[in-house]
Amino acid sequence: MRHELSVLFDARKRLDIAVEAPLPDPFEARRWLDQEFVRLDCSPLRASGKVLTADKVLALASEVGESGFEDEHWRQAFAQNACAALARPLVVVDVGAMTVTC
Repeated sequence: MRHELSVLFDARKRLDIAVEAPLPDPFEARRWLDQEFVRLDCSPLRASGKVLTADKVLALASEVGESGFEDEHWRQAFAQNACAALARPLVVVDVGAMTVTC
């Protein structure tokens, strides 16, 4: 199955990432997202402090910004782990609208 992740930074800037197979195990993917969330010192998006997997994906994309996605290794790891953790073949991260759609 083909997987793809798109990141929209604004109405004019979209990054489409074809995800290389195989995807990591969903547990390992969530662990990778957790580690990156802590490493990059991301903040919870919700006032309650609860952080959903989609929130981590959005916070990471927002934190690294366009320049962070220039790193091919990190870009591919992010896309693989986001698709695996969310268990969806297509993930769209809209940084400007603060949404993740699958």
